[in-house]
Amino acid sequence: MSQQGQFTVVENGSVTTPKGFRAGGLHCGLKKTKRNDLGVIVCDVPATAAAVYTLNAFQAAPLKVTKESVAVEGKLQVMLVNSGNANACTGKQGEEDARAMRSGAARAFGVPDHYVGVTSTGVIGELLKMDRVNPGIAGLPAVVSSDENGGEQFSQAILTTDLVKKVTCVQLTVNGKTVHIAGAAKGSGMIHPNMATMLGFITTDAVISSAYLQQLLNRSTDMTFNMITVDGDTSTNDMVVTMASGLAENAPLTPEHPDWSVFADAFQYVGEYLAKAIARDGEGATKLIEVTVAGAASVEDARAIAKTVIGSSLVKSACFGADANWGRIIAAVGRAGKPVNTETVDIRIGDIPVMEQSRPLPFDDPKATEYLKGEFVLIHVNLNMGEASATAWGCDLTYDYVRINAAYRT
Repeated sequence: MSQQGQFTVVENGSVTTPKGFRAGGLHCGLKKTKRNDLGVIVCDVPATAAAVYTLNAFQAAPLKVTKESVAVEGKLQVMLVNSGNANACTGKQGEEDARAMRSGAARAFGVPDHYVGVTSTGVIGELLKMDRVNPGIAGLPAVVSSDENGGEQFSQAILTTDLVKKVTCVQLTVNGKTVHIAGAAKGSGMIHPNMATMLGFITTDAVISSAYLQQLLNRSTDMTFNMITVDGDTSTNDMVVTMASGLAENAPLTPEHPDWSVFADAFQYVGEYLAKAIARDGEGATKLIEVTVAGAASVEDARAIAKTVIGSSLVKSACFGADANWGRIIAAVGRAGKPVNTETVDIRIGDIPVMEQSRPLPFDDPKATEYLKGEFVLIHVNLNMGEASATAWGCDLTYDYVRINAAYRT
């Protein structure tokens, strides 16, 4: 374990580490390769649930079904996911298929339909091959487990163009009880935050109500998943769902609880870790870029400017080419639609100042080029207008991004 403030990161932890959770995955035939394409997280008890969904006007059928489930009691016991097909823009048949997946999982695990959530990821506009999905769902109870392998198989089942799995787990103490928070996510392309812009699954064994869990998820999402971008496109299927088993048996967590801030910090760490992992694994990416905007008049302004800089194709291309072209950074700052004093902006690339009080500074260009060749690039912008700040994450724009997306469906 490694210490992070008042909580520790659990080595090899997964969504099955919190008490009461099992997971698994298998290949049912939606993907052409033999990689897992159907996965599930199962809780031993009905878990308190909270979720956030894409703001894309075209929401995929599974999201509608999951919203219906959570709305009944604010609880979920089974979270089903398939990759290889998004079941988006598929009309009435797509909704029927999503509900069939929900009822099939309910039968397989012996729970009411409204205790099942469903989500999908993959190609938009194609009907699911239910003749493959249905037998796959029936086979899931035989492959779920509470050990490390269960979490591993689930993590593999949710991937599409991802090169690596994204998982993390932390441990903390609440009322003297050991509590875990774990997460798994997928996301590599079609990433631009209008909610979370990916699929994310967070499990915890803490005792917390659905209302407070939703409050915490909303806050964390705004500071983590909503602060990443890969390509400026918001998907139809994005969702983050959180399930809390309550089996740690701590006193219920509320904002008045003495350990609330520790739990909230640990929860945000999980979200930030997953968000940064998605940005780093952007399609074709060679480096993670972090943009911090300080000295803003408000957090809203800082977030908007940071997201504009991190989303700039010119900034991303300059990072890929190791070109310290700070003009692209200041141009992005100026077009973010937020107030800036054009006489007070400072910019730093890594630890190299390139602009002070909106005036260019002489700097060591070869040193800056060498820095930009690394796998992590930090861009710091100080507006010198206030006390607010925000950080956003993204990746460089490479030739491979075009290659991958030019042939995504074929």
